Amino acid sequence: MRRYAAVGGRQRPRHRARRSLLDRLDRLPRLGPEPDPAEQQGPLRLRGRSIAWVPPLALLVAVPVLDLSTAGDFRVISWVVLVPGISAAVCRVWTTAVFAALAVLAYLLFNVAPGQIRTGLADFILVVVGGLLSVLACSVRVRGERRMLHMRNVVETTVRTLLRPLPPGWGGLDHAAVYLSADSEARVGGDFYDIQPGLHGTRVLLGDVQGKGLGAVEAAAALLGTFREAAYHEARLSAVAERLEVRMTRHVGYCAAVGQEDGDRFATAVLVGFPTAERDRGLVEVVNFGHEPPLLVAPGGVRALPPGDGLPLGLGDLVDESLPPVRTMLLAPDETLLLVTDGVTEARGANGEFFPLQERLARVLLVAPGLAKDPDRLVRLVRDGTLEYCGGRLEDDTTIFAVRRRGRA
Repeated sequence: MRRYAAVGGRQRPRHRARRSLLDRLDRLPRLGPEPDPAEQQGPLRLRGRSIAWVPPLALLVAVPVLDLSTAGDFRVISWVVLVPGISAAVCRVWTTAVFAALAVLAYLLFNVAPGQIRTGLADFILVVVGGLLSVLACSVRVRGERRMLHMRNVVETTVRTLLRPLPPGWGGLDHAAVYLSADSEARVGGDFYDIQPGLHGTRVLLGDVQGKGLGAVEAAAALLGTFREAAYHEARLSAVAERLEVRMTRHVGYCAAVGQEDGDRFATAVLVGFPTAERDRGLVEVVNFGHEPPLLVAPGGVRALPPGDGLPLGLGDLVDESLPPVRTMLLAPDETLLLVTDGVTEARGANGEFFPLQERLARVLLVAPGLAKDPDRLVRLVRDGTLEYCGGRLEDDTTIFAVRRRGRA
């Protein structure tokens, strides 16, 4: 029997469909060699092209001209040793090697000009050795840049894995988020957030792992992995909360068993559930693990939910009732849920006082009530206000997350 492939509502032999696909692949443009990432990030670029060779070339021309314009014992031709030195700071290795050779050539040509005094063997050795050392220094610099760019790519991949990009309208929610790391070099910390649509509604998680460093990142990754699975499958929000508590306890136990200094690590978090049932469309379920209480932002003002009466994740063994209760509340069509970490609420101003988030939002909403229905503008407002209040000096990782049901304005 001959195999057929359905194409455009008709069937044709499978080998023809395969040949057609191969033909289309052959017509795709061929990819050339990947560009050097260090070259793409290099300094002195104009319209996407590197012009780093311009300063050493200008100096290579200027030194002989200056040498010819001087007379007597004042000779500057040996200054060409600066040409490969400058090239080593801004150019690639081969470019630096070319300038080193040109510097030696220029020295030989202009040092033996008629009527000029020779500068001697010592200056010639200086130019040659200076060129060789410049090429070596440039090689070390380029290798370090590539290593730095590789580490930056690793960090960016970690950030995308931990705080994955959320598409617009994900899970039927309008959302916006800003994450600011207190360590500008690390660019990732212990704050985490995510939205997970599931079989029984859409769940939202925002939290803050105690401490800093890779240990906090590992704990955040463990919690997010559990949340993404449990939030999809579990029918009750309390079951999702229980899974998160168990995961944090297991993670702390593992870290203690392998000798890491994470035996007492915990995490505050807010778990929010948006039911999908039509009769529950206006309801929101909230479980607070000792985190900052969420704010309900409406055109008429701001109101805070009750503070979290549960212990942070990982500390449930300290009490008999390890899990905080699930609180149900009504979210009005024009209200947006605002969740932040303590990087916002504990940002200190010049007077030493904490950032008055709720009061600031209430004053802005008086003149711009439509802000309550725009998560993106709301998040940017809180971010700019926090940075302005603390003078751009964040003491802790900062996450600002706004979410509301889509199409309910």
